[in-house]
Amino acid sequence: MTTDPVPASGTVHWIGAGLSTGSGLAALCDSAEHVWLWHRTESRAADALGRLGLAGRAEPRAYTLSALAAELAPGDVVVSMLPAPEHAPLLAECVRLGAHFACSSYVSEAVLEQVPAAEKAGVVVLTEAGLDPGIDHLFAHDLVARARDAIGDETPASYSLTSYCGGVPAEPNDFTYRFSWAPAGVLNALRSPARYIDDGAETVAERPWEATRRHVVDGETFEVYPNRDSVPFVAQYGLPEAWSARTFVRGTLRLEGWLRAWDTVFEELKRGDDTRIAELARELAARYPTTDDDRDRVVLAVSLDVRSATGESWSGGYLLDLVGDARESAMARCVSRTLALGVRHVLDGSLPPGLNRAAETAARSRQWLRELARDGVEFALRVDR
Repeated sequence: MTTDPVPASGTVHWIGAGLSTGSGLAALCDSAEHVWLWHRTESRAADALGRLGLAGRAEPRAYTLSALAAELAPGDVVVSMLPAPEHAPLLAECVRLGAHFACSSYVSEAVLEQVPAAEKAGVVVLTEAGLDPGIDHLFAHDLVARARDAIGDETPASYSLTSYCGGVPAEPNDFTYRFSWAPAGVLNALRSPARYIDDGAETVAERPWEATRRHVVDGETFEVYPNRDSVPFVAQYGLPEAWSARTFVRGTLRLEGWLRAWDTVFEELKRGDDTRIAELARELAARYPTTDDDRDRVVLAVSLDVRSATGESWSGGYLLDLVGDARESAMARCVSRTLALGVRHVLDGSLPPGLNRAAETAARSRQWLRELARDGVEFALRVDR
């Protein structure tokens, strides 16, 4: 039996005001009855609200888990922009107090373990609702649905699905990169093996950068490499069992020349322990600071090509290519507006208790894509028959 969700109270607690917090917070100030911004100190939270033009529209607070818990009421929505390891204890408090939870991160095992209790309590757990993961899921669900309509679920076919996303500098620099999230997170992601399907077989890259390839997007050459574990997303995206994968990879996109420019970083990653990598992250942040004059660029390219055993074919792709402006970075726009869209669906009661990702059906993906386009996140669809 499905539990009814705890009715949303209309209050949103946004925790963290780092690089990915942008105009999505402003959107929630328009749609929620009350918004609190929690940051390391109350003064930093107030400064962030001022920077975002939201002074007086949200209340600044100094974040600790206990301070937040003291203010949580049933039906409140907690939006975590904290590092992923901090999600699980935060979710535990939400479940205990009957508050809903939302983040843009991948579902961790620690979060997954709490989903049954959350569902039983009527608590919505929204995850993977940012850029990548998030918008990439929406693109993939829609492309798969279009291909299924064209080819047929039961028709034997082979397919290639690639999903590459990257935050890069709008004006290329010698480092070929601009830190749009914590440098330590960037480096540690490179230290994690990647599993994907290549030439019909599961493949593991222990050092993902060693699997870097050239990839042309809309006539421009980039460098791409696999990231994390792509294989479970075959099922998540609903690809028919009658179809076999030639290629299935979700990965990271970088400017051409990245592999060469980062050669010394890779040598450090091969040799370094956790302490050294943390130190390297600080060194890189200091050596390549992001200034107010810098502009970032976000490129997300998702493509699907299907060929049936009877000779029919279908291919299509989505491309998001945005540049930040003086008001906010492209990364903050994409992550925060997508997350805010999801939170609005928590507020209106349209998401069921338990685990929800950005969208897990074609119909819901198309709804979210329409809403994102309305909210100013621009993208293009290409379909070739």
